[in-house]
Amino acid sequence: MLPTDVPLSHLGPSALLLLQLLLPPTSAFFPNIWSLLAAPSSITHQDLTEEAALNVTLQLFLEQPPPSRPPLRLKDFLGRTLLADDLFAAYFGPGSPSRHFRAALGEVSRANAAQDFLSTSKNDPDQHFDAERLGQGRTRLVEALRETVVAARALDHTLARQRLGAALHALQDFYSHSNWVELGKQQPHPHLLWPRQELGNLAQVGDHTCFDCHELSCPGNLLGSTLLTSGYFGTHPSKPPGKCSHGGHFDRSSSQPPRGGINKDSTSPGFSPHHMLHLQAAKLALLASIQAFSLLRSRLGDRGFSRLLDISPASSLSFVLDTTGSMGEEINAAKIQARRIVEQRQGSPMEPAHYVLVPFHDPGFGPVFTTSDPDSFWQQLNEIHALGGGDEPEMCLSALELALLHTPPLSDIFVFTDASPKDAFLTSRVESLAQERRCRVTFLVTEDPARGQRRARREVLSPLRFEPYEVVARASGGEVIFTKDQHIQDVAAIVGDSMADLVTLPLEPPVVVPGRPLVFSVDGLLQRVTVRIHGEVSSFWIRNPEGVSQGQEEGQGPLGHTRRFGQFWIVTMNDPPQTGTWEIWVTAKGNPRVRVQAESSLDFLFFFGVPMEDGPHPGLYPLTHPVAGLQTQLLVEVTGLGSRADPGHRLPNFSHVLFRGIPEGAELGRVPLEPKGPRERGLLAAALPPTLLAAAGSFSLELIGQDGGGRGLRRAAPQACAVVPVLLELSGPPGILAPGSKAPLSLLIVSFSGPQDLDLTTSVNSGFVLTSNLSRVRLEQNESAWGRLWLDVPDSAAPDSVVTVTVSATGREASPVAPTYAFLRLLVLAPAPAPAPQVRRPHFPSLGKGKLNLGADTLTVPLFSPGPARCRCPLSWPHPHHGQPCLSALPFGDSGQGWGRAGRQPLVGHTWRGAAPPRPGLLVTTVPRRRALQGYFQPYPIGEEVTWALGPYLF
Repeated sequence: MLPTDVPLSHLGPSALLLLQLLLPPTSAFFPNIWSLLAAPSSITHQDLTEEAALNVTLQLFLEQPPPSRPPLRLKDFLGRTLLADDLFAAYFGPGSPSRHFRAALGEVSRANAAQDFLSTSKNDPDQHFDAERLGQGRTRLVEALRETVVAARALDHTLARQRLGAALHALQDFYSHSNWVELGKQQPHPHLLWPRQELGNLAQVGDHTCFDCHELSCPGNLLGSTLLTSGYFGTHPSKPPGKCSHGGHFDRSSSQPPRGGINKDSTSPGFSPHHMLHLQAAKLALLASIQAFSLLRSRLGDRGFSRLLDISPASSLSFVLDTTGSMGEEINAAKIQARRIVEQRQGSPMEPAHYVLVPFHDPGFGPVFTTSDPDSFWQQLNEIHALGGGDEPEMCLSALELALLHTPPLSDIFVFTDASPKDAFLTSRVESLAQERRCRVTFLVTEDPARGQRRARREVLSPLRFEPYEVVARASGGEVIFTKDQHIQDVAAIVGDSMADLVTLPLEPPVVVPGRPLVFSVDGLLQRVTVRIHGEVSSFWIRNPEGVSQGQEEGQGPLGHTRRFGQFWIVTMNDPPQTGTWEIWVTAKGNPRVRVQAESSLDFLFFFGVPMEDGPHPGLYPLTHPVAGLQTQLLVEVTGLGSRADPGHRLPNFSHVLFRGIPEGAELGRVPLEPKGPRERGLLAAALPPTLLAAAGSFSLELIGQDGGGRGLRRAAPQACAVVPVLLELSGPPGILAPGSKAPLSLLIVSFSGPQDLDLTTSVNSGFVLTSNLSRVRLEQNESAWGRLWLDVPDSAAPDSVVTVTVSATGREASPVAPTYAFLRLLVLAPAPAPAPQVRRPHFPSLGKGKLNLGADTLTVPLFSPGPARCRCPLSWPHPHHGQPCLSALPFGDSGQGWGRAGRQPLVGHTWRGAAPPRPGLLVTTVPRRRALQGYFQPYPIGEEVTWALGPYLF
């Protein structure tokens, strides 16, 4: 931790850069969309979270130079606003996309902001360090960080980011809601992240802490005491006499003597009586957030931390494989493509950071296999063979749901099958989950839906039996590609192509209309433009802005190269493509599908939120989907802008968003986009049109603007969006979920658009029991209902495992509406181990002077005698000033690969534990028989276990 007496030179490069950026604050912290709704000059939780993450990411980049590029220099970033696009361009190379990283940061930031809006957290003083519940708040904070580590190690990074957002919210609130700043502290609290240390000097129940203040601004209302306190908010718990309030217009406790308050949430005196200390509190909250991110980096290792925040331009590789007897060719095709991707990208920035494999047949599916090791993935994939089965249908959607729950957001999932789904009843649930996860699902089906008869039939199957695949693919922005065995090897090559950083170009009209061309625009920021056409096509031709045309003939043409695989065509345009307006003319039977994609770093992320202006924390409540009848904002984050270093260079900009109905493509509205903050941040907002929100339904969105040269610029969201009929808010228990426990869950259902008669159903992982007190509800317009669920965790539940709870609301026959889903992920944790007895800690040699004596089979570490002196380590700030348990094992590992790579070795003995070592002051351990590794040993607690930094050393 960072003690209050540590000089700035001990803060490390990221913290020093941070302090540079903080001066002056008005040019460093840009208000985001949420903060602009209330106090435009305030610094918000999202600002603090993203700035801290960028600083620690920069520190990681500085300490781990890129393998094939010059190392980064700190001086190149001083005096500048840190931007993710600039960091990625400097580290991975110009044009490297930061989209996945920014999406991961968005998950953390939205989870952080949601703490002020969720019914189970917004009024809980333990989650905001309110009501002098500082010890309880620290316990919840440490639990959330522990859950973050456990979920990240289980490769459930979505859950890890949710818990990280909750932890950071509480940590940041401490500096705004307590009087730490008013006590004159210049550094973060040294013990807040360490559960075995006392916070110290806490105000007790009978201690008076505040004077009465009847003004909005209360600079001198704290008693002249050195006791640590925080303000009370609302009526629960009630404020004792003489205690401070949180303060602000919406705090009912602030009208009771002593009036006023001490919060520093904003620069507005109407919300924050100590508004004059807002920037000082933000500075400490930012430093503390950097410490929290650095702590996670030390616990997870650099690779684990990079996966947590998706610090990579690469996508994940996720396969769902039908393993029945007729699937031999398809499985071989998947293996070939996976091997090709691994070999081509291993060691490069585009190497997949996450691999997922889910097999299925009938009646089974799974288990899911997840890993970050390409060799393990290839070994697992190579063990899959086509065995048994051979009839139709199969459990495809069940396996796909499992893959969606374990695949990182913004990923591609590829399904190989030759059968229709037996579990078509899951279609709407999988569709909703794919939209929530923003994953693109592509089905490669080796069966012609009209003529294929390879499999045995247990029943007469409908010619529309593949429609569930079409629904999921359309909602997720993917495709259903029907092909034959002789083409599957070639068609499977699209797996590698789809894993590139592709953007979708909108078509006008979006569907094929006889006698009309499909029009799309090509801008100067695109390359490798690809046209995909699928269906019963008799002819097509493509024309560029200069009038040059090319038809469906295979091979190289004047515009590009055409390949055909049955009813599937791919046309790859020559680089660089001609900028301007292109046309595609298609003649076909039925409903052919046309898609245009290209590689570009300029893309966008989008989210939805509801303005919450009447409350103590004005902002936008994050939504997964817009809700019918509820005023909703669209939030757009443009990626790939960068700072464009040249001050005279005009940045591309998007000015409007266009909404279209699905599948017809009718225009539902065109709304201006309003920039929020400096243009290089790429933050835009627009209100969804009332016509779009009038009723439930699906829609797509397109951004319209101009590039730096004034030419037309268009991008389309790859996934469809949906307006859902009701709001479902599913919240988890406040404490840890343990084997053998029973946890209460809360469900809120609200209708904003009219009467709703709904059936409620629930589901949970096998082995868990979920009960509910609500199975049917009827709601009028603007009416809500509360439900309570109880989750029984079996004694046999594996510790550190993830359970997913699903609630669906479906209209009854009298008033049919589309289903609405809520998904909640919870972590089952083993009880924390009892604290080990504390002892004096060892004093290690200074860096660069200590030597490791490597024998044939042993490693000897020289030590000074135990004592209270501060340990030296290669990190940017010292260890906490408290004793730690005895050393019992020495972990070996590559700091860039994670600590489990080389394993742990037990110590033969050490002097301060009473053992008889070979010589006093030595640690002796068996050397792992591996190639040379850099020993970089962790100084931080992992749960309740402690190891110490001894390196780095090369041995």
